[in-house]
Amino acid sequence: MKDKTEVLTHIEDCCKELKLPAIRQTFQEDIKEANLKNSSYEEFLYNLLLKENDLRRENGKKNRIRLARFPSKKYIEDLIIEDLPEDARKKLKLLMSLEFIKTGQNVILAGNAGTGKTHIATGLGIKACMEGYKVLFTTVPLLVNQLKESRSAKILKAFENKFEKYDLVIADELGYISFDKEGSELLFTCLSLRAGRKSTIITTNLSFERWEEIFKDPVMTAAMIDRLTHKSYMVNMNGNSFRLKETQEWLEEQEI
Repeated sequence: MKDKTEVLTHIEDCCKELKLPAIRQTFQEDIKEANLKNSSYEEFLYNLLLKENDLRRENGKKNRIRLARFPSKKYIEDLIIEDLPEDARKKLKLLMSLEFIKTGQNVILAGNAGTGKTHIATGLGIKACMEGYKVLFTTVPLLVNQLKESRSAKILKAFENKFEKYDLVIADELGYISFDKEGSELLFTCLSLRAGRKSTIITTNLSFERWEEIFKDPVMTAAMIDRLTHKSYMVNMNGNSFRLKETQEWLEEQEI
């Protein structure tokens, strides 16, 4: 019969090989606690597995947030609701349910700069990561460049296949930069792959009647709007800039 020290060493080795870091870190203390409480084998095993499961869940959340490539951590809870445009205040609770992801619907946040479009989109994305969804954050200009590079490298199909599988894609800053014909066509095709199946959040500073300024082609513009807006949540984000408000408050503080 193996002595206690040898058994503990083998348990630790097994934890390493099976990649069970939570059990490896605490099993010796857990054994002592179980003996003191006279716990059953079932209860002891359950508590060990529960710790490992909790750690994996937490690491999964962190990994999904990391892989989503958010430019900064902006949480829904950090929003100052009173500063949001009226339409956003009305629809925020509904969006926070993430039901739109389950049903594959889009969200379009359209309005002037500084009203919280990116914050809301990022906050919803982080919440989605926390609830197990696979998310990608990208700016529209960056996405167009990646599509062009993928086509040049002859890996466009692989890029589109990966892009299509995200539960939620956040395409930020549509309208800040216009595209050439190739970029417009690539973006149209890429976003169309997800239409009606997977969710996309788009933030834009342009109203729909001005989207032709970006895509240069009235037919493509009409088709893009039609596909993106079908059964989508439209949020009017026109309002006062909270960034301008923060700047004014900061300037006032400097004068004190």
